[in-house]
Amino acid sequence: MTQKVVKLYDKGGHVCLFFTGLVEGEAIPSNQLVIVDHGEAALFDPGGELTYTPLSIELSKHISIHSLQYVFASHQDPDIITSLPRWLMHTDCKVVTSRLWSRFLPHLVSGFVSGKMHKSLDDRMVEIPDEGANIRLGKSFIRAVPAHFLHSVGNFHFYDPISKILFSGDVGAAMTPGQDHLPVENMDDHIPLMEGFHRRYMASNKACRAWVRKVRQLDVEVMVPQHGKAFIGKQNVAAFLDWFEELNCGVDLLT
Repeated sequence: MTQKVVKLYDKGGHVCLFFTGLVEGEAIPSNQLVIVDHGEAALFDPGGELTYTPLSIELSKHISIHSLQYVFASHQDPDIITSLPRWLMHTDCKVVTSRLWSRFLPHLVSGFVSGKMHKSLDDRMVEIPDEGANIRLGKSFIRAVPAHFLHSVGNFHFYDPISKILFSGDVGAAMTPGQDHLPVENMDDHIPLMEGFHRRYMASNKACRAWVRKVRQLDVEVMVPQHGKAFIGKQNVAAFLDWFEELNCGVDLLT
């Protein structure tokens, strides 16, 4: 296992940390992004139950866990958010997710009762409307970018306008075990590592194109998927967008 923490940005009280290689074996390898602005922290797609302990240990080396204001969940999958009960128990964070999934998340925490937990998650939940939203963090904000039907019917990606990093969930995902901390260097070599997953798990080219139009309106310099290598530099981000925009997938392939 190659466990890495990469500092993607650190300037003016704003820090972005990229965690990879925290689990191995039966667990699905995943990336976690943490953004801190003037002492307030947000964690993106914290992962499953097996991810909690190694991630919390690594994270505590860089920030106070008690500074965690938000846990963002791009969608509802187990490898995205089943560690949620631990974060709710051990921090005062709120969970930010699509309003479509907010009524499902209580099923994850029904067995946990403590001074920080309640019978309802209402006071710990921030529901994102379909059109997206800006969520205040420190002196800045995180933009929730709609990515509906790109693997999930209610799906959001998260853009940081200061570091110009887009956390793109399963879009851009690839299996690159032991190398997730390294950036994509050659799109031609990387496409075969992404293609099968994207053709099966993305709903349609129409959904791909809608997302690409939204992302091109942002100033993205780094794109970090939940699995695999990051796309660093506008040229690499643009190359991915060009490929994804033309991808036939999901219902396009039904005969």
